[in-house]
Amino acid sequence: MVDYTLLLAVLAGIALLLFLILYVKIQAFLSLLLSSIAVGLLAGMPAGDIIQNIQTGMGSTLGYIAVVVGLGAMFGAILESSGGVQVLAGYILQKTGEKRASWALAATGFLVSIPVFFDVAFVILVPIVYALQIKTGKSLLYYGIPLLAGLAVTHAFIPPTPGPVAVASILGADLGLVIAAGLLAGIPATVVGGPLFASYISKRIHVETPASFIEAEVSPMRLPSPAMIFGLVGLPLLLILMNTYLASPWGKSIPLSADAKSWIEMLGHPFVALILANLLAWYLLGIRRGFSRSELLGITSGSLSTAGLIILITGAGGVFKQILTETGAGKMLADVMTNYGLSAFFFAFLTAAAIRILQGSATVAMITAAGMTAAFLEGGAYTDMQRALLVIAIASGASILSHVNDSGFWLVSKYFGLTERQTLRSWTIVTTLIAISGFLTVLLLSVLL
Repeated sequence: MVDYTLLLAVLAGIALLLFLILYVKIQAFLSLLLSSIAVGLLAGMPAGDIIQNIQTGMGSTLGYIAVVVGLGAMFGAILESSGGVQVLAGYILQKTGEKRASWALAATGFLVSIPVFFDVAFVILVPIVYALQIKTGKSLLYYGIPLLAGLAVTHAFIPPTPGPVAVASILGADLGLVIAAGLLAGIPATVVGGPLFASYISKRIHVETPASFIEAEVSPMRLPSPAMIFGLVGLPLLLILMNTYLASPWGKSIPLSADAKSWIEMLGHPFVALILANLLAWYLLGIRRGFSRSELLGITSGSLSTAGLIILITGAGGVFKQILTETGAGKMLADVMTNYGLSAFFFAFLTAAAIRILQGSATVAMITAAGMTAAFLEGGAYTDMQRALLVIAIASGASILSHVNDSGFWLVSKYFGLTERQTLRSWTIVTTLIAISGFLTVLLLSVLL
């Protein structure tokens, strides 16, 4: 039976959230906290309980997410500053050749966005797109769209990027399984939204490199080797996946001593895996390549300013989840959706998509939808793999239909010299193809796994 008081409380809370972000222009962190309090009051929760749940929701979420996002941000900053991103891109392009450059750029974006934030990676790599366009005379979109697709997919689908880490934490999903699910759903989404769509749209919109382009170069003396970059990026992912496999039913039969399994469990925890990656990057990409300790301190400290905002917004998303759970609103939402024949996967995807379209920020959409989905799951029996797939369903929904209220829309428009109409016909379609492809793969995997 639907409790209309609770339903109205949830709808009012979401409406307030959108009003505060879109109209009043209040920061998402504060807007989420105010909306959580509003839901609690409208649902009849005592004021003292609301305050306690704010503390509980914030603390339980940040105990995990703050460490992972902070370590991931520092690792990415060192990789970026050392020229490792350019090395990775150059190596992949060299191995694939100019004829397969669009596919190579998709692969580059896919790999680079694992440790480096989307906008930073795009600005670093866009000179490669410019250079290829000038050399071949093809539309800038032929090379730019695959790069953007690779960056966008990994940024939303694969930890340790902040979005999926935050959603995994709120949903209680295993990070190793989220990585595996993100790879399985992310590869077809990148192919569809990247090289395939690029070959179509580049024939209809011809764009040349903006006249103001100036290629930035990194001193070759300081560039690391491609093998080192592949190793550093792959190490934490490999350790986390190894630990997940060992803890799975398939890993139980591996003949290892209890001490060996304990060590693998520790090394494969995201905390330790990212600490090791940071230490190796600090020495191999920093000290050995001529960076001073003071320079490295400045690089890593600067990266935490961006990470801090993401951490706080994620904590506020945890508060929203806590309030929805404690008021019983989550269970009520689950009952309503079930009555309409909607599964948790559709609920997760549609909620994230609606919030993304209305307010623009993929991060806010992911975290808000994660809070609602986590409350939706309360009391239900969901496997670890199902929870991992729900993370990707949310990531897919939060990727959809980037338009004029999204900063990424204007970033692409500016760097590619596109009009608003051209950006809607290219970048907006890319994000929508990624979202739909990712979600369809999630639905397929939910049946097969």
